[in-house]
Amino acid sequence: MQTATMPTSFRPGDHIVYPAHGVGRVMGVEKQSVAGLDLDVFVISFEQDKMTLRVPMAKAKASGMRALASGDVVNQAMKTLQGRARIKRTMWSRRAQEYEAKINSGDLVQIAEVVRDLYRASDQPEQSYSERQLFESALDRMARELAAVEKTDRDAAVQRVSASLALKKPRTPAAAAEEAPVADAEAA
Repeated sequence: MQTATMPTSFRPGDHIVYPAHGVGRVMGVEKQSVAGLDLDVFVISFEQDKMTLRVPMAKAKASGMRALASGDVVNQAMKTLQGRARIKRTMWSRRAQEYEAKINSGDLVQIAEVVRDLYRASDQPEQSYSERQLFESALDRMARELAAVEKTDRDAAVQRVSASLALKKPRTPAAAAEEAPVADAEAA
């Protein structure tokens, strides 16, 4: 699991990662009165979702809010993309929950694992709708952080991720059969 040093304070304009929503930008700090208590809250804008989130400064670390990934973590995530897919032989519903938990962890390497595991090359069978949704969600989350770290746009980041995925080691027919999911009505 990646470790990111948590600055005691983020500044307006800083990009951050909030686990459940991905990359956002700190717009500022406001004082809010909640239940008679005065709180200092980070105001975070998630432009892609057209959403604003207010996180109490005292709860920022506990919520998993962190600075963007370091270059080393980005390199580790990109290397993860090139590894062999690790698909458990469990029911799709269980795997889908695990993938969702990894995406919402905010951990770039875990998100890269989901992208790697759900990626399908053009010569491979099509994904189910739910697999495709999880893949797109993980790819978007990873691309947005990569774009923010490298100060580029999301499309360039998606191209970089796709290029890394193209370098994946090809699966042998035996490995593909070994990874075949257990027959499950939910997989369709």
